[in-house]
Amino acid sequence: MNPLNPEWAIQSRGDRCEETGRGFVEGEFFYTLLFHDKEGYRRQDMCEEAWKVRNENIQPFSFWRTKFVPPPPPTPETVTKETAEDLLRSYMVESDDTHANARYLLAVMLERKRLLKNVASETKDGVRTLVYEHVKTGEVFVLPDPQLRLDQLEAVQMEVASLLG
Repeated sequence: MNPLNPEWAIQSRGDRCEETGRGFVEGEFFYTLLFHDKEGYRRQDMCEEAWKVRNENIQPFSFWRTKFVPPPPPTPETVTKETAEDLLRSYMVESDDTHANARYLLAVMLERKRLLKNVASETKDGVRTLVYEHVKTGEVFVLPDPQLRLDQLEAVQMEVASLLG
C-alpha cells in the first residue's frame, strides 16, 4: 500500500495476474482495473486471457491496457533535493485540497517528462478526476482536476518552482 491519503492510496502495479497467478513477462500486455468502493480505490491487474473471460457485469471505475515493464533494480539511496515526484507524493498524503493546484501542476510536469502517464479521466457529479500511472513503478495517482484558469497558472508555477528550489 502507498503511504498516501487513504482515499487516494492505491497499490502499485503487480507483477502477476490476480486471476490466474501467472507472472507477467516483459513486453506482455495486461489490463489494470481500478475499482472505487467504500474502503477507497482498489487496483486489480490481469492478463489478457483473464480479461477475456471476466465478469462484465462488474464494472470498474476505470481500466486501461498497458505493456508490462519490470521495475528497475533498486538504486542506492543518495541525498538529493526534493524532486517534483517527492513533492507530488507528499501532497498526495494530505487529506484536504490545500495544494490541489500544485498537485495538478506537478502531475502535468511529470507527464511532460514522461514519468507519469494519464491513463484515464472520469467526470462524475461535475468533478473531473484524472488517473495517472507512474511509468517505472506502476504507482497510481488519482487527483481531481482543479479547473485552473490562465490567470491562476503563474502563481501556481511560482509556488511549485520555489518549493523545488
